[in-house]
Amino acid sequence: MPRLGYLLPTRERVMEGHHETAPLLALAERAEALGFDSVWVGDSLLARPRHDPLTLLAAAAARTRKVELGTAVLLPALRNPVVLAQQVATLDRIAEGRLILGVGIAADVPNIRAEFEAAGVPFDKRVGRLVEGLALARALWSGNPVDWPVGPAGTSDGRWKVEAGVLGPTPHRPGGPPIWISGSVARARARAGRLFDGWFPTGPTAAEYPAQWAEVLAAARAAGRDPAALTGAMYLTLAIDEDAALAEARINTYLGSYYGIHADVVRKQQKCYAGPAAGAAAWLKGYADAGASHLVLRFAGDHERHLETVARLRRDLGW
Repeated sequence: MPRLGYLLPTRERVMEGHHETAPLLALAERAEALGFDSVWVGDSLLARPRHDPLTLLAAAAARTRKVELGTAVLLPALRNPVVLAQQVATLDRIAEGRLILGVGIAADVPNIRAEFEAAGVPFDKRVGRLVEGLALARALWSGNPVDWPVGPAGTSDGRWKVEAGVLGPTPHRPGGPPIWISGSVARARARAGRLFDGWFPTGPTAAEYPAQWAEVLAAARAAGRDPAALTGAMYLTLAIDEDAALAEARINTYLGSYYGIHADVVRKQQKCYAGPAAGAAAWLKGYADAGASHLVLRFAGDHERHLETVARLRRDLGW
C-alpha cells in the first residue's frame, strides 16, 4: 500500500496575501487526523515567495505526532551546508525522526536564476553545490569531527572549509534524515540511485514510471548500494470535481497563477489530474501499481474538501 502525503499551500496563501501560519498548521493537523502519512512544504526565496520550509515544519512537528514531515522540495544550493546541517538536525530532533528531506537543483527559468543571484549563489554551479553540500551535511550529522575538503580520495570539490568541526545536536535518526532528490531526466535518476535515499519526480506517467524507477535501482546497484533501501516517490497535482470541465478550468487557472506561465507548459513537466473522484482514484492507483510507494499530493484549491475526498478514496481503495 502506498503512503500518501499532502503539500501545504504555503505558496498559494502568500499569493493571496494571507501570510498567517495558523491556518496552515491547522491543515497539517487535519491531514494527520484524516490518516495522511506525511505533510510537505515547498521552498523558494523570491521566485515563488512562501514561508521558510524548515521553520514552518518545526511548528508543524510540534503540532502533530505521527505524520512524517518533508520538503517538496528544498533547494540546498541556496544555503550554506554547515548552517543547513544544524537547522536540519534541530528540526529532526523536534520531529523525533519524522523528517524527510526532499531536495532539488531548481529549474532553469529566469526568475529562479534571479533568485540565485540575489542569494549570491552561482546558478550554473548548483548541481555541484547540492551534491557536495549534502555530503558535507551528512558528514556533520555523524557527530564526529569533520575535516573538509576530504582530500584527493574523497568526493569534495572544496567549496567549503571545515577543520575538525563537530555538529551538535545530531539528528534524531543516526546519519540524518533520508534525502530524496527530484528530477525526471536520466541524469537525475542516476544521481538518485548513486547518492540518495529516494527518487521524487514530477514528470513520468504511470506507464513510464516502472522503467524509470528501474534505472534508479540499477544505478544504486552499480554504486554498490542496496536498492531495496531506496524509496520511489511521486509528486502529483489534483483538482477533483465531478464536473470535469470545471476541474480542468480550475487546475489550469491554478497552475498559471502559481508559475506565471501557461498551464500547458507546466502540465508537460508535472503530472496533473483534473476530473471526478473515481478517475482520481484510478489515476493514483496507477502510480501505486507502477511502483511508487509514496505519493505526495498538491491540491488546486479547496484543501479541506480535497483532503476529505482523498481520505475517502483511500479507504475505498483499501489503502
